[in-house]
Amino acid sequence: MAGDRAVARLVLGTMNYGTTVDQDRAFALLDRFVDAGGEWIDTANCYAFWSDPAGVGGASERVIGAWLQARPGGRARVRIATKVRYDPLVAHRWPESAEGLSAGAVAAGVAGSLSRLGVDAVDLLWAHGEDRSVPLAETVAAFGALVSRGDVHRVGAANHASWRVEQARALARGQGVAQWSAVQLRYSLAQPRPGAVLPDQGHKLLAADDLDYARTEGLDVWAYTPLINGGYVRPDKPLPEAYDHPGTRRVLGVLDEVGVETGATRNQVVLAWLLRQGVRPIVGVSDLAQLDEAVDAVHVPLKDEQMARLAGAR
Repeated sequence: MAGDRAVARLVLGTMNYGTTVDQDRAFALLDRFVDAGGEWIDTANCYAFWSDPAGVGGASERVIGAWLQARPGGRARVRIATKVRYDPLVAHRWPESAEGLSAGAVAAGVAGSLSRLGVDAVDLLWAHGEDRSVPLAETVAAFGALVSRGDVHRVGAANHASWRVEQARALARGQGVAQWSAVQLRYSLAQPRPGAVLPDQGHKLLAADDLDYARTEGLDVWAYTPLINGGYVRPDKPLPEAYDHPGTRRVLGVLDEVGVETGATRNQVVLAWLLRQGVRPIVGVSDLAQLDEAVDAVHVPLKDEQMARLAGAR
């Protein structure tokens, strides 16, 4: 599997690096992912303040930076995406001290990320979530300035409504700056009940309209939590109560049928289903076995009929 170009369609999620995933294990995961052909690494300046005794973010970026320093030529082999918006400015005071998306906050957040990562630029900067307290034009200009300066190569929006992304892109066109070219939303085969509250604050689910909009505009689509934190396969980490409805039971049944037909695990079928739609899944694995399972998913051959069955079960 070493150097397999198909693996480049996956993204390695690094949220817990430096907190619940120690540096040695993080290095092993990064090495395995890159050796297999992976390229994109996804992090955020706030990761993972809720798991860090210090109560602030930055641990994940520091571990990635240490790995880049320890691997000669490593920067040329990977593309790095990070995010600004949610890092606490005061330890243990969140969300009231979250940095936000003002021009000053965006510039300071990226400066901190570049320092922790030990790089001159990141390949993609996400606005991690909306900040309605700041004029969108100000945020758009701040992101555009970073691209013009060379600190960031591309910009995108995570957890944003499609109409806000379109509004931001129109503002960017008017300002003559780089437009958001990617969206990142929560997406998986199983879906929560309509109106159900997810236990994860700030998560925005990808809807059919979001996918339609992204495809129409030619935006990259990244999906986080694609495996719902192990809920498809781990009895010790069941799907959240919001997913307890007949549709989920249908999905699990069809997943098992397709798994028998393809020789793949439930997780692999879910990842293959996303990949067939042109969606880039972020795999937040915590051990090498989980990573190998995800990497092998890029070669699960789903037929059109199986794709239709999976979608119809939702």
